[in-house]
Amino acid sequence: MLTKEQIAQRIAKEVKTGQYINLGIGIPTLVANYIPSDLDVVLQSENGLLGIGPFPTEEAVDPDLINAGKQTITLAKGSALFNSAESFAMIRGGHVHLTILGAMEVSENGDIANWKIPGKMVKGMGGAMDLVASAENIIVAMQHCSRSGESKLLPNCELPITGIRCVKKIVTDLAVLEIAPEGGFILKERAPGVSVEEIRSKTAGKLIVEGEVPEMKF
Repeated sequence: MLTKEQIAQRIAKEVKTGQYINLGIGIPTLVANYIPSDLDVVLQSENGLLGIGPFPTEEAVDPDLINAGKQTITLAKGSALFNSAESFAMIRGGHVHLTILGAMEVSENGDIANWKIPGKMVKGMGGAMDLVASAENIIVAMQHCSRSGESKLLPNCELPITGIRCVKKIVTDLAVLEIAPEGGFILKERAPGVSVEEIRSKTAGKLIVEGEVPEMKF
């Protein structure tokens, strides 16, 4: 199975030059470390940043520079700082090409649940609903199963929904999957050493396997 860093590394291969990209809290923030230097992209954070660089070294940490997950960051050349109202105007105006989010559940129709577990305290919605409603492309980075071993890829989400029919692709510690237009998880790649049978056994939703499924390449 892939580590969190390897999930982020695989997702970085989906990034295209010219894109404005929002990285959600958790695994998605690690993607910034693996975007090839020859790609001209701009990372956006909903707390008011354009032009986020890789995570800082210990010597370069500036506590005044943080992302939406309150992690310290670096600023790329030409970056800009502004208030969150302007940031959400960018998001709601459809100016973010790619959003990479974590999730607690994804349904076979592309629904995502990633903001609340009933009975547990939550500090707020954050920008999740705005992002899933506005981005051109949404990729989810997540663990395939919960800590108890239950699948997080389901026929229907059981937790409160963040967005409906919005997810395009999912990268887990076991596989790369796409959402089929008619519903279902299309298995595109599998983690090194992981079999199709194992992925099938750990996917509660409809899994679609079309021919030989290659191992991931980084």
